[in-house]
Amino acid sequence: MTQAQQSAASSDNPFFHEYDGIHNTVPFDRISNKYYEEAIDRGMKIQNQEIDAIVTQSAEPTFENTIVALERTGADLNRVLNVFYPLLSAMSDDELMDISLRVSGKLSQHSTGISLNGELWKRVKAVYDDRDRLDLLPEDAMLLERTYDSFARNGAKLEGEQRDKYRELSSHLSDLTTKFGQNVLKELNTYEIWLEADDLSGLPESSVEAAALAAKEKGKEGMYLFTLAQPDYMAFMKYSDRRDLREKFYRLYNSRNTKGEYSNIDIMSDIADTRRRIANLFGKSTYAEYALEKTMAETPDNVNKLLTQLTEAYRPAQLKEFAEIEECAEAIEGHPVKLQAWDYSYYSNKLKERKYNYDEEELRPYFELNNVIDGVFGLATKLYGLSFTYNPDIKVYHPDVKAYEVKDDNGKYIGIIYADFFPRDSKRPGAWMTGFRDECISASGDSVRPHVSIVMNFTKPTGSKPSLLTPYEVETFLHEFGHALHGLLADTKYASLSGTAVYRDFVELPSQFNENYLTRKEFLDGFAKHYQTGEPIPQRLVDKIVATSQFGAGYACLRQLGFGLTDMAWHSVTEKVDDPAELERKANEPVAMFAEVDGCSFSPQFSHIFSGGYAAGYYSYKWAEVLDADAFSVFLKNGLFDRKTADSFRKNILTRGGTEHPMTLYKRFRGQEPTIDALLERDGIKPSLELPQTVPVNKD
Repeated sequence: MTQAQQSAASSDNPFFHEYDGIHNTVPFDRISNKYYEEAIDRGMKIQNQEIDAIVTQSAEPTFENTIVALERTGADLNRVLNVFYPLLSAMSDDELMDISLRVSGKLSQHSTGISLNGELWKRVKAVYDDRDRLDLLPEDAMLLERTYDSFARNGAKLEGEQRDKYRELSSHLSDLTTKFGQNVLKELNTYEIWLEADDLSGLPESSVEAAALAAKEKGKEGMYLFTLAQPDYMAFMKYSDRRDLREKFYRLYNSRNTKGEYSNIDIMSDIADTRRRIANLFGKSTYAEYALEKTMAETPDNVNKLLTQLTEAYRPAQLKEFAEIEECAEAIEGHPVKLQAWDYSYYSNKLKERKYNYDEEELRPYFELNNVIDGVFGLATKLYGLSFTYNPDIKVYHPDVKAYEVKDDNGKYIGIIYADFFPRDSKRPGAWMTGFRDECISASGDSVRPHVSIVMNFTKPTGSKPSLLTPYEVETFLHEFGHALHGLLADTKYASLSGTAVYRDFVELPSQFNENYLTRKEFLDGFAKHYQTGEPIPQRLVDKIVATSQFGAGYACLRQLGFGLTDMAWHSVTEKVDDPAELERKANEPVAMFAEVDGCSFSPQFSHIFSGGYAAGYYSYKWAEVLDADAFSVFLKNGLFDRKTADSFRKNILTRGGTEHPMTLYKRFRGQEPTIDALLERDGIKPSLELPQTVPVNKD
């Protein structure tokens, strides 16, 4: 940026002051890339000044003048980062990625500088050492504990060369994880698979229309353009009659980032090794040991125990499922078929159609996006009394995004939720929840309400049809909305303990809990209606959803366990990995279901663990699945929309964030610790008096 450009940016930089829009929402219409770097530099400078004021004060360290004061620092920096990072995932471009590469190291050094500030650490430690005499409220005590742990786990106790090494490794790790995530997005956007009409056998009309529209936009009418974006890829693998093309799609999708300009092979080995070396500085032999200390699981042994327990419980079901699918495939093809990785979605769907007369495409017309929005938001209305009102005057970062005001049943303002539904080149794959502002009580005593965002990649509208979702996409919406409720309903004093700021293996409870409603007729009756006729979803289709809810439970569980085992393998290494493919193969041996495919590996695209905060934590999806099934069993007993039960779930789980240990919160709601029984019953692994009530679908 030239000096003239910098001066112009400084004069009207929207990050330099509090926002003055509706509910102080982000003025996206006034934000451009030129403002980020300047605002980040300024924010770091201001936070350093705020910390200097804490350190140089003459007063003895107290909870208020040190711990709370530190919590309040960084508002100017957070204001820009709370926009920068969400948009880096949802609305990125080459310039924004370049900015990210430039600032990642500086931000890492800034964060490390705070953690390694010796005088600040002395004050934090002094307050912590005096904690038993402070008579703190539980939330204050947790803030003190989390603050102390943050310093201790980020190098404050290190000295001399170890401290310097920690600075170096932390900065290097930040650069590596940023590069990994950018490579995933950049390579995904390079794939264009051009097909002709003869190649489309078996594909649903919605997929064909979308591919034709994409080709037309590229100036090639009469052709069909497919990408590896999730809606394209998943539909093709499930419906295409062309086994050769399914194999082609599979190999392309699963060999991404393994070679060429956007290869992550060396990067992920460096990431794992850098994390290991950081853990070594803290006296841990592996990163998993270090990372799991502050989780519900606590140790790698406890994680591996759960993964092994579930493998043993679900493997017989998976083998039975595969035998049945291969029998179906043989009947279709007229010869024996050995399932390959690119066959499962196709032949399992054929079996589901034959066994239950189930066609997911038959369900799409009943899940028109606007109706689904009403239904998913309506779930929070029934459970918690919330209302959601679209406000077109709130600025958004893309025309596809919609912003809603949220109020409780007394009309009290709760917060803002942004919804971003469709794929685009600037958005990474998958689905996630994030926030532009966290809930807290300000220094002046005002309630700061949260602004949260849910981001997905749903099937886009075409020229002739609106966006019609599959049950999987509805479930994804429910999942991310559960995270959003965790943020929206937060009622805490401190932003660092608010909403989803909880242990990694607890954070998925609210999201996965919501998924349980997908196959409940009482829920579907409220919104699932044909987009053309307005006819409610017929009972026969609801019955099919329920009847098929346990279909593929063995495969689904082992697939998810494979991700968890691979994550644990990467973060249990005691030396640098020279052969990533072999590490992945060995990790997956206990749950392997298909023959190996040369050149294919999912680790190079595994953003969750290499750039998304789930390092040594991917098991948490299964851990939280045990919790969500156990929690939902209370609603099955008391009533799906029982307000007393919902109020308890809201009060003890959704509002409290990280203010207390998650097991304390869970037991306060449930009355006991969870067991795996409800999960096994739900998936049909263990007999139950209840009909199966949840479609077992994985989130990767």
